[in-house]
Amino acid sequence: MPAGLVMLLPHGYEGQGPEHSSARLERFMQLAAEDNMQICQPSTAAQYFHMLRRQARRPWRKPLIVFTPKSMLRHPDASSNIEEFTKPRFLPLVPDHEVQDARRILIASGKVGHELRAERRRRKDTNTAIFFLDQLYPLPRTEISVAISEHPHAREIVWVQEEPGNMGAAGYVLPRFERIAKARGLNFRSVKRSASASPATGSAKAHELEQKTLLALAFTTSNSN
Repeated sequence: MPAGLVMLLPHGYEGQGPEHSSARLERFMQLAAEDNMQICQPSTAAQYFHMLRRQARRPWRKPLIVFTPKSMLRHPDASSNIEEFTKPRFLPLVPDHEVQDARRILIASGKVGHELRAERRRRKDTNTAIFFLDQLYPLPRTEISVAISEHPHAREIVWVQEEPGNMGAAGYVLPRFERIAKARGLNFRSVKRSASASPATGSAKAHELEQKTLLALAFTTSNSN
């Protein structure tokens, strides 16, 4: 039966403990199959607007599950100019137009993508492109392939997530990105927190240390996962 249900779930690692960090994204990814739902994590205000507009207008009526980090409500990098609201559609993958012909491609979803771009500015890195995967399911394979093609000299693709390795979208996206990278002769690795029984630490200091380590590893060349 067609269903236009929209679920808005707070999700994002902000140092406030397990219950404030995870909406159990991995459980929704496990349930996703046969185009039975849409799972999104919009990166900007305009993307959020276009995502909801698409849900209201499209004839293809499936539940929309939205993960929304609370800090993104006030994050300056998540704001949008008026012109961006006039664009024609929601982008399931947001490419990177700040870096041309990158050597490394980072793909992330949610708040950590903005933190990666801030880290790139801090490092004055001009060789790393950062894509926002705003739609986790159905995975936008065509858009991903087109965006990667814009960087013909890229050597590696890196999936970066804030969640532990046994949580988040890793279980779903890693084998798919690995196949995409292999088909193009690119190295592939992932950066994530170590597997854990808890969604997040209860210590703000420990969280900050983990986050700094996560960002540093994303910009470090390595063949290990």
